[in-house]
Amino acid sequence: MKVGSKIYLILIFSFLISSCSLLKLPGKILKAPLNIKRSITKKPNANSNQYEKFIKNLSYEERKKWYIKTYSELAIQQMKKYKIPASIILAQGMVESASGSSNLALKSNNHFGIKCHQEWRGKRVYHDDDEKGECFRKYNSPIESYKDHSEFLTTRGRYSFLFRLPKNNYVEWANGLKKAGYATDPNYPKKLIRTIEENDLWKFDGSKKPMKRKKSKELKDVHTVERGDTLYSISKKYNVSIEKIMKINNLKDNQISIGQEIKYKD
Repeated sequence: MKVGSKIYLILIFSFLISSCSLLKLPGKILKAPLNIKRSITKKPNANSNQYEKFIKNLSYEERKKWYIKTYSELAIQQMKKYKIPASIILAQGMVESASGSSNLALKSNNHFGIKCHQEWRGKRVYHDDDEKGECFRKYNSPIESYKDHSEFLTTRGRYSFLFRLPKNNYVEWANGLKKAGYATDPNYPKKLIRTIEENDLWKFDGSKKPMKRKKSKELKDVHTVERGDTLYSISKKYNVSIEKIMKINNLKDNQISIGQEIKYKD
C-alpha cells in the first residue's frame, strides 16, 4: 500500500473515533451522578455546565426515566442498608428535586430538600421555601445527599414508627412521612404514591405488583411545569389570572421550574 493511501486511511480512522466520542458524550453525562470522582463540584466548570444543560434539555418524561435509571441502584443500596423502601427514596428524590432539575439539586446536590437544622456542620446554601432565605444542606455529590437522607430518617425519633412497617408498604410510608412532618404540602403523600405507581417504582422494593388500595381522589386542577412553560402560558391555558395562580401557590415571583406542580384552582 502506498504511503499516501495509508495516511488517508489513518485520517478516516481518526475521524471515525472522534465522531464516536462525540456521540457517546451524553452517555458519559448520564453516568456522572453515580461516579464519585466525576461528581458535580461546587465550582462551575465545563462538565457541570454541560451536565446542567443536558438535564434542562430533557423533556419531563425523559427526565423522569433518566432519573430512575441513574439512581435506582443507589436507592436499592440504601434500602438494603437502612430498611427504607427504594420506591419511597426514588419518589422523594423525584418530587423534591424535580427529577434532578431543581436549582437545589443542580447547584448543591441536594435531592431531598433537607434543611440545615441545628446539628448540621456541613456546607450550606440559602433558598426561599416556606420562609425567605431558609438554610439548606449542600453536598459534594448526589451520593452524599442520598446517604444523608437515609441517616436523616433513621436518626430522628419522629420517623421511628415507619421502620415498623413492611418495607414494601409505600402507601403507609408516604402517609407516614407527611404525618411525621417531612413536608408541609398536604398533597405530599399523593404525590409520592402517584410517582411510585406511574413509574412502577414499587418494582425496586422487590414487589411483583403495586399495592391494592382504595382509589383515592387524584390530584386535580394541577399543572406539571414542562420546558417552555411560564406563568403567563399556564394562565392562558386554564383561563386563570397570573395573580390568582401566584396566590394559590404562594409564589413570591414568576420563577417556576420544570417538574413543579402548579395549582390553578382553589
